[in-house]
Amino acid sequence: MKYESLTEQILGCAFEVINELGSGFLESVYEKAMLIVLKEKGLSVVNQFPVHVYFRNNMVGVFYADLFVENKVIVELKAVKSILPEHKAQVINYLKGTGIEVGLLLNFGSQKLEFNRLYLPESKNTSDNPVKFENPVNPANQDTCDNPINPVNPVHPVKV
Repeated sequence: MKYESLTEQILGCAFEVINELGSGFLESVYEKAMLIVLKEKGLSVVNQFPVHVYFRNNMVGVFYADLFVENKVIVELKAVKSILPEHKAQVINYLKGTGIEVGLLLNFGSQKLEFNRLYLPESKNTSDNPVKFENPVNPANQDTCDNPINPVNPVHPVKV
C-alpha cells in the first residue's frame, strides 16, 4: 500500500487520541488533539486544508480537508455513530480534487476508533481539471513548481 508506514503512524496517533479522550466530543476537539499528537511525533500537518474548485475558469467552491499530513495524506475526521458511504465519498472527492493519492477517514464517534484507508481512483482523462490547489504548507514553493495547480504534489489533476 502506498504510504503504508505514514498511515500507520497517523492511525497510531488516532488511537492515542481515542484512548485518552474517549468518544462523545465534537469533531473539532479531535482535530485539535490530532494536531497535537501528530506534531509531537514530528510529522508536518496542516489543518483545514483548502481546495478551490473551478468551473469554466470561475471559482465555484472551496472545500476543506480536516488534516493534511506530510504533504502526502489527507485525513478526514468524523465524530458520528458510524461511517457512512457519503463520508467515504467525501474523502474520494478530496483525493480527486487535489490529485493526492491517499486519504484516511477516521471516526471518533463510537467506542472504538473506526477508520478507512482510501485511494485515488484511476481516471482516464486527467487533462482538464477544474480544481486548483492552494498550498498553505509551503506557499513559497508555488513560484518554483512546474505545475501551478498543485505545488505540493505535482501530478496531473483529475476532473471532478
